Amino acid sequence: MPKQSAPQELARIAPKLVEVTDDVLFGDVWERAELSPRDRSLVTVSVLAALYRSEQLPYHLGVALENGLTVEELSEAITHLAFYAGWPNAMTAVTQLKKTADERAS
Repeated sequence: MPKQSAPQELARIAPKLVEVTDDVLFGDVWERAELSPRDRSLVTVSVLAALYRSEQLPYHLGVALENGLTVEELSEAITHLAFYAGWPNAMTAVTQLKKTADERAS
Protein backbone atom coordinates (compact mmCIF):
# COMPACT_ATOMS: atom_id res chain seq x y z
CA MET A 1 0.00 0.00 0.00
CA PRO A 2 1.34 3.47 -0.82
CA LYS A 3 2.15 5.69 2.13
CA GLN A 4 -0.82 7.76 3.25
CA SER A 5 -0.63 11.51 2.91
CA ALA A 6 -2.77 14.51 3.72
CA PRO A 7 -4.44 16.14 0.72
CA GLN A 8 -1.64 18.26 -0.69
CA GLU A 9 -4.02 20.96 -1.94
CA LEU A 10 -4.51 21.85 1.74
CA ALA A 11 -0.82 22.69 2.14
CA ARG A 12 -1.35 26.14 0.67
CA ILE A 13 -3.69 27.18 3.47
CA ALA A 14 -2.54 24.89 6.29
CA PRO A 15 1.06 23.87 5.57
CA LYS A 16 1.89 22.90 9.16
CA LEU A 17 -1.23 20.75 9.51
CA VAL A 18 -0.32 18.87 6.32
CA GLU A 19 3.29 18.53 7.51
CA VAL A 20 2.42 17.05 10.91
CA THR A 21 -0.25 14.84 9.37
CA ASP A 22 2.30 13.37 6.97
CA ASP A 23 5.26 13.25 9.35
CA VAL A 24 3.67 12.39 12.70
CA LEU A 25 0.34 10.69 11.99
CA PHE A 26 1.12 8.81 8.78
CA GLY A 27 4.92 8.74 9.06
CA ASP A 28 5.15 7.67 12.69
CA VAL A 29 1.90 6.61 14.38
CA TRP A 30 0.56 4.52 11.47
CA GLU A 31 3.99 2.87 11.09
CA ARG A 32 4.43 1.71 14.69
CA ALA A 33 4.78 -2.06 14.99
CA GLU A 34 2.57 -2.45 18.07
CA LEU A 35 -0.57 -2.55 15.89
CA SER A 36 -0.82 -3.83 12.34
CA PRO A 37 -2.10 -1.49 9.61
CA ARG A 38 -5.21 -3.71 9.49
CA ASP A 39 -5.87 -3.18 13.19
CA ARG A 40 -5.19 0.55 12.94
CA SER A 41 -7.70 0.73 10.10
CA LEU A 42 -10.34 -1.08 12.14
CA VAL A 43 -9.82 1.33 15.03
CA THR A 44 -9.84 4.36 12.73
CA VAL A 45 -12.99 3.36 10.84
CA SER A 46 -14.78 2.54 14.08
CA VAL A 47 -13.92 5.87 15.66
CA LEU A 48 -14.79 7.86 12.54
CA ALA A 49 -18.14 6.08 12.31
CA ALA A 50 -18.85 6.48 16.04
CA LEU A 51 -18.06 10.17 15.95
CA TYR A 52 -20.03 10.71 12.71
CA ARG A 53 -16.97 11.93 10.81
CA SER A 54 -18.56 11.07 7.48
CA GLU A 55 -16.22 13.26 5.42
CA GLN A 56 -13.16 11.25 6.45
CA LEU A 57 -14.86 7.85 6.48
CA PRO A 58 -14.85 6.98 2.73
CA TYR A 59 -11.08 7.44 2.47
CA HIS A 60 -10.42 5.31 5.53
CA LEU A 61 -12.86 2.60 4.43
CA GLY A 62 -10.77 2.30 1.27
CA VAL A 63 -7.56 2.17 3.30
CA ALA A 64 -9.13 -0.49 5.54
CA LEU A 65 -9.94 -2.67 2.53
CA GLU A 66 -6.40 -2.18 1.21
CA ASN A 67 -5.06 -3.12 4.66
CA GLY A 68 -6.81 -6.48 4.54
CA LEU A 69 -10.16 -5.94 6.21
CA THR A 70 -13.12 -7.38 4.34
CA VAL A 71 -16.45 -5.73 3.64
CA GLU A 72 -18.02 -8.35 5.93
CA GLU A 73 -15.66 -7.51 8.81
CA LEU A 74 -16.24 -3.78 8.41
CA SER A 75 -19.99 -4.37 8.25
CA GLU A 76 -19.83 -6.40 11.46
CA ALA A 77 -17.82 -3.69 13.22
CA ILE A 78 -20.34 -1.05 12.14
CA THR A 79 -23.26 -3.23 13.28
CA HIS A 80 -21.57 -3.71 16.65
CA LEU A 81 -20.93 -0.02 17.16
CA ALA A 82 -24.57 0.87 16.37
CA PHE A 83 -25.46 -0.13 19.92
CA TYR A 84 -22.70 1.98 21.46
CA ALA A 85 -22.44 4.97 19.11
CA GLY A 86 -25.97 5.30 17.81
CA TRP A 87 -28.08 3.95 15.01
CA PRO A 88 -27.79 7.00 12.71
CA ASN A 89 -23.99 6.86 12.88
CA ALA A 90 -24.01 3.18 11.96
CA MET A 91 -26.49 3.64 9.12
CA THR A 92 -24.39 6.44 7.65
CA ALA A 93 -21.23 4.35 7.95
CA VAL A 94 -22.77 1.23 6.39
CA THR A 95 -24.17 3.33 3.54
CA GLN A 96 -20.68 4.67 2.88
CA LEU A 97 -19.24 1.15 3.14
CA LYS A 98 -21.72 -0.05 0.50
CA LYS A 99 -20.77 2.83 -1.78
CA THR A 100 -17.06 2.12 -1.31
CA ALA A 101 -17.54 -1.61 -1.93
CA ASP A 102 -19.68 -0.97 -5.01
CA GLU A 103 -17.10 1.43 -6.46
CA ARG A 104 -14.33 -1.14 -5.98
CA ALA A 105 -16.43 -3.91 -7.53
CA SER A 106 -17.09 -2.00 -10.75
